[in-house]
Amino acid sequence: MTAADHVARAAEPLPDEGEAASRSPVDARPDARPRGERAGAGDGAPASETAGAGEPSGMAGARVSAGDSNPFHRRLSARDGRRLIRRVRLELFGALALANLVGAALVVVCIAWVLPGSPPGGLSTRLLVTNAILGGAFGLVVLPAAIVWGEAWLRGGRKWIQEGRDPTDREVTAVLRSPMRLFLVHATAWLVAAGLFALLNALIDVDLLPRVAFTITLGGFTTSAFAYLLAERILRPLAREALSIRTVERPKLPGVVTRTLLGWTLGTGVPLAGLAITAIFALTQDDSSATPLAVTMLVLAGVGLVVGWWVTVLGARAVADPVSSLRWGIGQIAEGHLETRVEVYDGSVLGLLQAGFNDMATGLEERERLRDLYGRQVGQDVAEGSLDRGVQLGGEVRQVAVLFVDVVGSTHIASDLPAQEVVDLLNRFFGVVVDEVHAHGGWINKFQGDATLAVFGAPADVEDAAGCALATARAVAARLPAEVPELGAGVGVAFGSAVAGNIGNERRFEFTVIGDPVNEASRLTELSKTYDPMVLASADAVLAASPEEAARWQPCGEAELRGRTRTTQLARPTSLA
Repeated sequence: MTAADHVARAAEPLPDEGEAASRSPVDARPDARPRGERAGAGDGAPASETAGAGEPSGMAGARVSAGDSNPFHRRLSARDGRRLIRRVRLELFGALALANLVGAALVVVCIAWVLPGSPPGGLSTRLLVTNAILGGAFGLVVLPAAIVWGEAWLRGGRKWIQEGRDPTDREVTAVLRSPMRLFLVHATAWLVAAGLFALLNALIDVDLLPRVAFTITLGGFTTSAFAYLLAERILRPLAREALSIRTVERPKLPGVVTRTLLGWTLGTGVPLAGLAITAIFALTQDDSSATPLAVTMLVLAGVGLVVGWWVTVLGARAVADPVSSLRWGIGQIAEGHLETRVEVYDGSVLGLLQAGFNDMATGLEERERLRDLYGRQVGQDVAEGSLDRGVQLGGEVRQVAVLFVDVVGSTHIASDLPAQEVVDLLNRFFGVVVDEVHAHGGWINKFQGDATLAVFGAPADVEDAAGCALATARAVAARLPAEVPELGAGVGVAFGSAVAGNIGNERRFEFTVIGDPVNEASRLTELSKTYDPMVLASADAVLAASPEEAARWQPCGEAELRGRTRTTQLARPTSLA
């Protein structure tokens, strides 16, 4: 990209909010605080090189797609870092050189032909020769010194990326303050030029002293500020790389207020000051006429409009780009894409907002993961209900159906197989049970070693809880021999009143079900291991079920279960289908 292209691209109109929000997100996920891996496209190319065609610099790559499979940007190698540095240096040198050449040309035109009191035929040969000699000397002495000065400041902020390592706090600060330091270099060079050229021209014509001094000073200030805004945009890839590894605690660049005032100063203040100075020069000239004064006003107004528009666009985009990325990120978070991150490339308070957004998104993502894990551990119904119940202990009496599933011969399996194989086998076994319990609206209360306790009717109400539990028992007994033939399991179902609620202490408690149906289901499971298929239910559960489900069960006698004072009427399925 040439310098002219970069300046023209920087002056492109701001995208509206809808367009900004719909752009394709690219790379970079910065976290807050020092970190090891950076967000990005993951291909080793500098982040800014992945921008879409025609997308303004800073907007492309300003986001992390919520759907990115690999949102983390791998660290740039030393080779890639050097390539990035070369590209940025070329763009920066070209853009700043063009800005200064245009500024110098405008200053010469204003002094020679625009301001009141200019010689009718322009500058004399003596003035031209004298200023040409001084300009050559200035270019051979002052400009190289300014370039060396600026390069020395910039070198401190890019050494880390050339070496392929993490930046130190000082190096991050150097990267972020590079635009301001370049502004100081430019302003110093222009002030030196104003002093030298004003004094030299005053030796030839004293009337030129104020004209040269004021014109070069105003032109230099405008050019320096314009160079600052250009440098801030061109150096964004370096700032993006640095801030994706290490964030800052305090702003390192001017904030929104300062940038707004800078835009007003350059777009409005400087042109008005130029008009005021023109009026003063006109009043001091006895032979001032309306035509030269009108030409002066038109030229100054035109320059003010063009320069002011450019500066305003650059200043506005310096604020709008981070805000647009934040707006996009907030929209993604609102849609549930909690993995969304925005790039941090601004050294002002806007950069702190970007880093703060990423911290917030990280916290929300962690909380959502905890919520998801909690729901998987205790069940979604319990997890959602815990928000309403809080830490209140105790519970309520409910009519529930209890399903108990227990592995046959687990002791021998544990002694014959390695522990990891036992775990894998049990996980396959529990997978079948969990599938069927959830499919029938039940809740897994707990896994007890090689057994599972499921409840229907608590914590959420279930229509025909007994029927759902009985259907689950048949389905589990049908699937286990086919899918987990290594394990046999007894299944028991009971129905009755139980207390469902928080049991324990305010410091540590769990939601569970306590009552006679739980004990009865456990004993039925033990007894079922002597039947084929190994499935038993209490007659109370069958009577409480819907007629369709009850028809699939038949009485099979009675038994006095261990730990119970009354006889239990038994039922078994007529078929598992």
